[in-house]
Amino acid sequence: MPDPSSPRDADRGAPGTRAAAPAGGPASGARPVGTRPRHRSPLLRLGLPRDPAAPSSVAAFLVVTVATVMVTRLVLAALGWPRLGGDGLHVAHVLWGGLLLAVAFLALLSFAGPTARPLGAVIGGIGFGLFVDEIGKFVTSDNDYFYRPAAALIYGTVVLLVLLADALHGRRPHDPAEHLAAAADRAVAGLVGGFTPHARREAYGLLDHAGDVRGSREVRALLDAVADDDAEVPNPVDAVQRAVSRATHRAVAERWVPVLTVLVLVLVSLTTAVGGVLAGRAGAPAPAWVVVGLVAGAVVSTAFAGAGLAVVGRDRERAYRRFRRAVLVSLLVTDVFLFGLLEWAAVAGLVADLLVLGIVTAELGEIERRADHDHDHGQGHGAGDGTRHGTGRDPSAASRGGAA
Repeated sequence: MPDPSSPRDADRGAPGTRAAAPAGGPASGARPVGTRPRHRSPLLRLGLPRDPAAPSSVAAFLVVTVATVMVTRLVLAALGWPRLGGDGLHVAHVLWGGLLLAVAFLALLSFAGPTARPLGAVIGGIGFGLFVDEIGKFVTSDNDYFYRPAAALIYGTVVLLVLLADALHGRRPHDPAEHLAAAADRAVAGLVGGFTPHARREAYGLLDHAGDVRGSREVRALLDAVADDDAEVPNPVDAVQRAVSRATHRAVAERWVPVLTVLVLVLVSLTTAVGGVLAGRAGAPAPAWVVVGLVAGAVVSTAFAGAGLAVVGRDRERAYRRFRRAVLVSLLVTDVFLFGLLEWAAVAGLVADLLVLGIVTAELGEIERRADHDHDHGQGHGAGDGTRHGTGRDPSAASRGGAA
């Protein structure tokens, strides 16, 4: 039996009835008390709120894309580069990639709510990996799968998608209306499948971060109406990300690991710069602008790493932000030219950069967490909104940084 004294039950009203709108509330067409008109982005005016969880799905899509290209090349090489078909026919794997992309789009277009998105990201990543792996055939007149710049073109395509995702999700904090829309989106799945404790915490967390905006009471009532369910829907993206997060945080707990990681970063940057200069003098089988771009990227990365080392003794947070910039320059600039120079041999450098980025990001998160903890104990706890006082930090910023 509903308890009239309970705020949730009072908001919800009696079963089967619609709660009366307060005077001057949304039903009367007036703005809720205490709100002021805000500037809305063009995307919000078009009814396109960004999902705070989107960076995780985008990152999964891109990681699966790169892994698919690597696995495809390794399997084909191990099998002696076989051809599927005969009598003048060749069933290229670009066709299977297109089919998997169609399956991913069909799943994402067919089901409401967030449940299908992780699966769509994985299937779409496999499909796009099979598709882009054949790029050499479609930029050469003789359909050359082994076209030398193909590795750089594939990696450059992934980098462009990373930059596009960062421009969409990493430049601006999420609007409260976007958190509200995300909470309502979680309710879509919950209304038919129920909420596990984890899913309920996530939905209410999004709602709490939205604050007291128009529609928040209605969405809260909707979440209150969702039944409990103990059966967690498998989410491969979330499972892998949790495992990676645990591994990186375990690694940074060993104080020598971040130090070794930074030394590796500096060493790799210097080695790449010197190697690029030597390759240019030796007449590397690549255009001169590739060698110039490689050296320029390595020099900038080394400069950021050196600037971090210069302040690491007195300001670890600033130092690790510079280390992070150094490895991002290496991933987004230097490695593109490295693939142009070394082709698939550059994969080793890519893997090293990704490991360094994971460790540096985890250490930076630990530094920020300790700073927040010390600030709370020094100033007293705030209103419990989970943000650092005076910074207005968006909790989704961590996921945005992970997507980059």
